[in-house]
Amino acid sequence: MGLFKKNPFGHILLLKKWLIRIAGVMTHQRYRGFNELQIEGSEIIKSLPETGVLFVSNHQTYFADVVAMFHVFNASLSHRVDSIKNVGYLWHPKLNIYYVAAKETMRSGFLPKVLAYAGAITVERTWREKGQDIKREVNLNDTENIGVALDDGWVITFPQGTTKPWKPIRKGTAHIIKQYKPIVIPIVIDGFRRSFDKKGLRIKKKGILQSFVVKEPLEIDYDNESIEEIVEKIEYAIEQHPSFLKVIPHEAVEEMEALNKTRQWQY
Repeated sequence: MGLFKKNPFGHILLLKKWLIRIAGVMTHQRYRGFNELQIEGSEIIKSLPETGVLFVSNHQTYFADVVAMFHVFNASLSHRVDSIKNVGYLWHPKLNIYYVAAKETMRSGFLPKVLAYAGAITVERTWREKGQDIKREVNLNDTENIGVALDDGWVITFPQGTTKPWKPIRKGTAHIIKQYKPIVIPIVIDGFRRSFDKKGLRIKKKGILQSFVVKEPLEIDYDNESIEEIVEKIEYAIEQHPSFLKVIPHEAVEEMEALNKTRQWQY
């Protein structure tokens, strides 16, 4: 790697490598120390092609979710199955991993700006800004940048566009899938909302079991399936379809058990 070799977005790869290494060492204990990350299905990561992969996931914090994915992906590529033991897997990280994030969020401070350099594709929200509901046309440059990132490597996106559960999937994700035809890998996470604050920077509670499940690629007929059909597939795959509300979420069960223990109640 040349000292000043850059990716398609102008980021110097050597600098990006060191940012990932440093951030990885600093955050490792958050998933294997203060709290424990239980991983399933990471062997799927190892079999994926170098480019053209879109990961879709539910969202619980601004940054902790993405950081966990960087850990799991790189550990899997270093032949660790369902484990992030020994952070040495980040010595040679995959440098063409990108994640979609709101431009407003990534400009909110020094640390977010640093994390943005590690791989953020910043987009303008079309429905919300600064806590207010808005209505804005899609910025075509944002969509094109996601296409550039897919051509160069892997892209992580949170199609609900919010950390609140059970919100609808944004149709923009389905449009991107139909246009660029990536391999779509669903991921379901849990426990992050209890472990961290909303931004995912501060540890809120220790001893939480976090879960991270990687699922098989979605079967999608890119040419014939409608936007609505793809949206519904994503909803089911990341367990955010309204039908899942009929089942008590894992986090709700944990909260109930903690409350009962405190009050010395018994089921």
